[in-house]
Parts: sequence; C-alpha cells; structure tokens
Amino acid sequence: MKPKKKTFRLLRVMDWNAGNRPDADGEDTRPTLKRYFKLLGRRFWKLISLNIMMIPMILPLFVIFYLYTGYDRIPTQNSLIFPQLYGANFIETTQQSAMLLDLFGAQLYVPVYSTGTYIGMGVCALILLLTFGWQNVGVTYILRSMVRGEPVFLISDYFYAVRRNLKQGLLMGMVDVIVIALLVFDGVYFYQMIGSFWMDVCFWAICALAILYFFMRFYIYLMLVTFDLSIRKILKNALIFTTLGVKRNLMGLLGILLLTAIEVVLFATLMPMNIPVGLILPFLYYFSFTSFTSAFAAYPVIDRYMIAPYRSQNDYPDKEDAEGEEGTPAEV
Repeated sequence: MKPKKKTFRLLRVMDWNAGNRPDADGEDTRPTLKRYFKLLGRRFWKLISLNIMMIPMILPLFVIFYLYTGYDRIPTQNSLIFPQLYGANFIETTQQSAMLLDLFGAQLYVPVYSTGTYIGMGVCALILLLTFGWQNVGVTYILRSMVRGEPVFLISDYFYAVRRNLKQGLLMGMVDVIVIALLVFDGVYFYQMIGSFWMDVCFWAICALAILYFFMRFYIYLMLVTFDLSIRKILKNALIFTTLGVKRNLMGLLGILLLTAIEVVLFATLMPMNIPVGLILPFLYYFSFTSFTSAFAAYPVIDRYMIAPYRSQNDYPDKEDAEGEEGTPAEV
C-alpha cells in the first residue's frame, strides 16, 4: 500500500470534517478553564472555518461604514476665517496675508452623500436586518455543539439550525439589530451632549444598558436554538441569567477582552511596518473565537437552571427533540 500523502496543515482549514472527535467516555466535561482550552485546541480548525463563514454577517456593516465615512469626498476649508483671508490676499498680497493664508488655508476632505450612497447604505442595512438573526442562529447552534463536546458538521448543522428556526430567527435578529442600533445611536448622541448633569446621567445610563444587553446576548441565541420559547421569554430569561451567571459572564468578558487586546497589539505593532497581519487576522479567528468564549461561559448557566432540572424527568431537554411536546423547559 502506498503511504498516505501528507497534507499541509493550513489546508485543513477547508476540511469540514476535521476536529469532529467527540468527548471520550469518562472525560472531565466540567466547564472549567482547562476544559475551555482543551475544546479550543480540539476545535481550532473548525473555529477558523466557522470564522470564514461568519464574514457575511459583518460584511454589510463594513460596507455601510465605508460608504458613511466617505466613498466620495470633496475638499473644503477647515478654517472659518479662510474666506476673509483669501479675499484680503486677493485684493492685495502682502507677506503677512500670504503667511496667514498658508496657516489657515489647509483643506479638509469631507464625505459627499449622493443618492447612490444612501441607496447602498439602505440596501446593506436591509440585508443586515433580514439575515442577522439567521446567521446568529446557525453559528450559535454550531458553537453549542462544540461546547457540549458533540460532533460538528459546519455546513449541514448551520442550515439545519436556520431551517428549524426560520421565523423566530428572523424576528429575533430584527429585534437584536434594532436594539444595538438604538444603543449605539443614543450612546453617540449623549456623549456629544455631555456637560450638563442630566446629559451625563443619560450617557452613563445608556452605557449601563449597553453592558447589560452585551451580557444578555450571551444567552439569547443559545436559548433560541435550544428551547421552544417565545421571544419575550427568551429576553426575560437572558436578563435573569445575566445576574445568575455573573461570575461566568465576567470570565467570558475577560476572555473576549484578552483576544481583543491581542488583536490591538498586533495591529499597533505590525501596521507601522506595513505588515497587514492585524487587518487580516480578525477574518481568520477573532469573531468565532470570541463567540465560542461567550458560548462556553453562558451554556453551563443555561444547563444548570433550565436543562438539569428536567433531565431526570424528561428525555428531551432540547428543542429539536421536544418541539411540540409538553414539559419542555419554558422559563426560569
């Protein structure tokens, strides 16, 4: 027999069946830090592949940002006194007027929003609104299987989850996008209005709400793909779990901040040397790794308060096994 050809390690990124080894019998599956790194290493190439699949989720945001910050730009004067200086210099050029014109005549390029720009941003926003929930559902279902130590098949599992949560995933995605957009808009608005007592109170209140919703998102899509719950109950339970799982939430936040810090350091270190690693790496690992970190932090809390109490009484703790049956865990 011919020896098997060795494949390059990087080519395993496209091997959809790599890293499918489930937990072994007797393996320690407690949700500890050791377990986190064991799963991270075992599912490393799966997470790389999943990160590539997550790019369409954020692509509309990049396009909107690019169009908003200036796809088409026009030069304009940066100083309010430039017209007066220009007029004085035009009437009679002197050494003083020429110097002041050079000093205050710098041009600033500002964005120009044409009809096409608004249409492009609107189309991207509509795509994001309609697909955000489905993409989160597919990704979360895969991450939940990884956290459980189950085999994962990226393409089939992704579309299976979207198909089974088509309507609710669409509605939850719309709610999610609208809430995030409102929090960002209000945060920017009140930040610009800081100076009075009430504006300061409003700004910090928005910051508190944003942090709260950030932790709620750890649980929202995990519960959506696991239980047959209404959106109202999902949001209610997510709010409760944000308090019940505060320790794991903070550990998840610490992991996300650490991954973000690594990315920032790479960007700040390598970009001055014209090495675009800091721009490329987020499209290879950052989004899936941070999502895996939040799922690993949140799922044990859901398991403890919603699945474990029913495990001894029911054989169908999951949505795909209990859809339409009575006794499915409903809410905390």
